[in-house]
Amino acid sequence: MPQVPIDVQLSTLPKSPGVYQFYDADDKILYVGKAKNLKKRVSSYFTKNHEYGKTRVLVKKIRRIKHIVVPTESDALLLENNLIKKYRPRYNVLLKDDKSYPWICIKNERFPRIFPTRKMIKDGSEYFGPYTSMKTVRTLLDLVKGVYPLRTCNYDLSKEKIESGKYKVCLEYHLGNCKGPCEGLQDAEEYHAQIEDIRKIIKGDFKSSLSYFRTQMKSLASEMKFEEAQQVKEKIEILENYQVKSTIVNPKINNVDVFSIISDESHGYVNFLQLSHGSIIRSHTLEMKKKLNETDAELLALAIIEIRQRFNSLSREIYLPFEVPVESHLKVTIPKLGDKRKILDLSERNAKFYRQERFKQIKIIDPDRHTNRIMAQMKKDLHLSAEPRHIECFDNSNIQGSNPVAACVVFKDGKPSKKDYRHFNIKTVTGPDDFASMEEVVFRRYKRLLEEEEPLPQLIVIDGGKGQLSSALKSLDALGLRGTIAIIGIAKRLEEIFFPEDPIPLYLDKKSESLKIIQQLRNEAHRFGITFHRNKRSKAAIDSKLESIDGIGAKTAEELLKKFKSVKRIKEASIENLTEVVGVSRAKKVYEAFH
Repeated sequence: MPQVPIDVQLSTLPKSPGVYQFYDADDKILYVGKAKNLKKRVSSYFTKNHEYGKTRVLVKKIRRIKHIVVPTESDALLLENNLIKKYRPRYNVLLKDDKSYPWICIKNERFPRIFPTRKMIKDGSEYFGPYTSMKTVRTLLDLVKGVYPLRTCNYDLSKEKIESGKYKVCLEYHLGNCKGPCEGLQDAEEYHAQIEDIRKIIKGDFKSSLSYFRTQMKSLASEMKFEEAQQVKEKIEILENYQVKSTIVNPKINNVDVFSIISDESHGYVNFLQLSHGSIIRSHTLEMKKKLNETDAELLALAIIEIRQRFNSLSREIYLPFEVPVESHLKVTIPKLGDKRKILDLSERNAKFYRQERFKQIKIIDPDRHTNRIMAQMKKDLHLSAEPRHIECFDNSNIQGSNPVAACVVFKDGKPSKKDYRHFNIKTVTGPDDFASMEEVVFRRYKRLLEEEEPLPQLIVIDGGKGQLSSALKSLDALGLRGTIAIIGIAKRLEEIFFPEDPIPLYLDKKSESLKIIQQLRNEAHRFGITFHRNKRSKAAIDSKLESIDGIGAKTAEELLKKFKSVKRIKEASIENLTEVVGVSRAKKVYEAFH
């Protein structure tokens, strides 16, 4: 069958909700997407000018469009998620799911055992989870074991076998960890009452267990059975202690899923908290690799479907930071104040911590990815046309107006390149004039780079506000570099970022990595400039001290410093040692000047 032109395929698309699939010339699936209106959404790929490079490449590759019409937008969400997981198209968000998560199993037996497992067997047993770590599972099972005596053996405890006396109690019975159902010392009804309480604890509901044990403790105490009452009290303390650790807000908040998202240029991080009776019973962060510059809303909508399927969530209410399309039967709350807002903030904090941990790991394991991410973020934050792989920062130093100097530090791929640092003695400016000094050093620096045909930076950072930035711009104008190199100024007081011809400064988030790189540049330029300035002042002071001695000139002073290294050592030297360097006459003058 001949290939149908794209414009013909677009013209026949319906205006219904559904899922679309893009295929390339080899009939390989490229992308799966959802739409409220298939015709409108798919046509937009071919009518818009796409700023994002990958989207442009995707559109060029599309040769065939396939679609599936569904009744509602929420149905489209579910289908999109399933198709992405099935086909893993190249241009779709990457959902990382390499783990086999642990579950808690209550075995379908007459006297059910409770144990952790990573496999679900459809034999009528109950499975709670999945949990994001085995540590959580162990903690819950240790809690249960500390409160309820349960069997750990795998015997077939049928009524007939128990009555026939086939089994004998083991060490667990004698240690008080099991009540001996194998010998009929505990009946099935009592055992199942324990299992029911354990189900509630696993779900985060401690109310009935605590109520039962408090009643039992009072009863034992009234019967003067203080030792048994103390054992029950210890169980109450175990439950209360665990509940306090897991309860964070109003206990009335029950059976709710909470989702939040933070993202950067390349990834999105969606945190999921599941709440029951005011307790977090599950927390998980999903890392999503962007492929086509997806928005936070697009990522979050996809993540909600994925996470709820993965963790088999049956919650009917979800808390979100903003509106996104979800399954129609769900109640959506967007909290603004109170306990609900606190939970959403907690979820966002978890996402941020996860992102920070991933950054630290990536910095060690994959430094190139770490660098690429920071460069992409700086390009976005500072509205640059190219990633600032090569940045230069200028700073003036003229303490009390003496010995004016300037420093230029260079960062490549976000890291200091110390071999490229440069000092400047101010030559054309008399007195402390920061603006004129900045104009001079910027001109000298880039005039030389142009003459030597050295690579120019993508970004210049000027330590100072609008005045210093304007001075630096004059030099770029004179060299014909205006518009070729991006340039910004940073004012210290409020960390304001100034752009040419823009009176309104940019304020970056104080925790922004882009701001941290700029601050590091500024601080390094200041340190480098101050060090050079101090060395110059120190040398000037030494030279003047020696040259102030009658009959001692610059050449003699230089010879003495070369031999003795400092004025202090010249002062401590004997007249014989001084004579060896500068002769009898001048040695006598130097010696008498210091003594």
